[in-house]
Amino acid sequence: MFLKKYFLYITVFFSGMTALAVELSASRLLGNVFGTSNLVWASIIGLILIYLTLGYWLGGKVADNHPHFNIFYDILLWASLAVGLVPMVSRPILKVTANAFDQFQMPILAGAFSTVMILFVLPVTLLGMISPFALKLLLKDAHDVGKTAGRLSAISTLGSFVGTFLPVIVLVPLIGTYRTFLFFSSCLMLIATIGYCVYVDFRSWLKYAWMPTILILLWVFGTRGADKATQNLIFEGESAYNYIQVIEEQEYRYLRLNDGQGMHSIYHPTQLNYYGPWSQVLVSPFFNKPPYGIDAVHKMAIVGLAAGTTARQAQEVYGDIAIDGFEIDPLIVDIGRNFFDMNQPSLNVFVQDGRWGLAHSQGDYDIISVDAYRPPYIPWHMTTLEFFQLVHDKLSTEGVMVINVGRSPVDRSLINDLGTTIKQIFPTVFVMDVPDSMNTILFATKQPGSWENFYENYNLLLGSDIQDLLLEAMAVTIMFQQPEPEATRVFTDDLAPIEWVTNKIVIDFFLEGNWEDLR
Repeated sequence: MFLKKYFLYITVFFSGMTALAVELSASRLLGNVFGTSNLVWASIIGLILIYLTLGYWLGGKVADNHPHFNIFYDILLWASLAVGLVPMVSRPILKVTANAFDQFQMPILAGAFSTVMILFVLPVTLLGMISPFALKLLLKDAHDVGKTAGRLSAISTLGSFVGTFLPVIVLVPLIGTYRTFLFFSSCLMLIATIGYCVYVDFRSWLKYAWMPTILILLWVFGTRGADKATQNLIFEGESAYNYIQVIEEQEYRYLRLNDGQGMHSIYHPTQLNYYGPWSQVLVSPFFNKPPYGIDAVHKMAIVGLAAGTTARQAQEVYGDIAIDGFEIDPLIVDIGRNFFDMNQPSLNVFVQDGRWGLAHSQGDYDIISVDAYRPPYIPWHMTTLEFFQLVHDKLSTEGVMVINVGRSPVDRSLINDLGTTIKQIFPTVFVMDVPDSMNTILFATKQPGSWENFYENYNLLLGSDIQDLLLEAMAVTIMFQQPEPEATRVFTDDLAPIEWVTNKIVIDFFLEGNWEDLR
């Protein structure tokens, strides 16, 4: 009797939970290939809302014409199966798309994204039908419409609340994206099966007995293999923040995240110079007045530690200096230790948001490296006047901030905006472009510096007993120096339209066909 009275509410709770879980899990499913920019998020959220709108309309219409429990739970059973099938059907499409992304084949990317999003029409629309249908089944008296509708909305929203946190915080890091879909699919199918037995009868449910068998087979066989057809893959995993790959080629190991565009860390057991942005961090103090020696550097902070490439290089050049590394993703830290030899005794790793961690650090850093930018994934709270004031306050007297910024070959608006914001705090800003890449390095000195200081320090270091890595990086800096950023706008914690800037860079980059330059 209790089940007959209340189980419909339990059903609504689980359908609300699954609807939000599908939305968030969809972002992880697509983020592995297309990234997690706000454009991707907006597309997912917008289309999911359209599908739910369609479901609400259909649910009310069907319920008015056929207000029967068997039809209600028929819908829920099909919804549960569709939730489990979506990631499996999309997997071969996304594998092809991942290769297309590596080659920047735009028609394939656009077609694949659309195809995968269309796959969500069936499960999300069916889930949207549940609440209005349940309202129709629960109404006994016209005077109870408001109370019943309010109770159902509250229960569905409470389920959505659970569905918001459960996949991201618990399930995806624990069992992966594909099994997260299967988890919610299985829960919903169990609820639908119980509901069928409570409100209809077990014998009628038997015609759907094949559905749990499909889910069992998907649990056992459907998630095997790598998510991407990546060559030389030695590790693949998911955290609450990222889809992560480690690739090994000719003893070099590379850390790739999410869409895989860009190498976030590199490691080789005997080589140190990777001719990328990491080594350019090392040259930052030499904009100070000469003579500036390597023994003047005692402490360093890295915001965006990743797997520790910069930390390893810095300790090879400056000796056993203290380094505080801030990395928000604990799985990346584990990977750094296990695959990238990130085990230096004087490296202190803090698994924290970079701005929060820096704010709560002791400070007095000679170098603060901010390596958390890569369009379109730029944390806005690390681009503002207030953040750069925090960095300034945490630097030693002759400390220097160095930032690695992504850009397009033709658009330097992000460089200019950041440079303008930084100059409100720091007296001097210097710019160099990393060759054969779309990376630009910004240096900001706490004391007034100059390129002349840099040249003189470089000449003083020539012939001395220091790591060649530093001299090579300084030579590259001199060779690829750029003019001071143009004065544009200042970003603040109140107004930092970083999404507009990065979206424009990305959209213009692809519309103009510049991806051909990257092949």
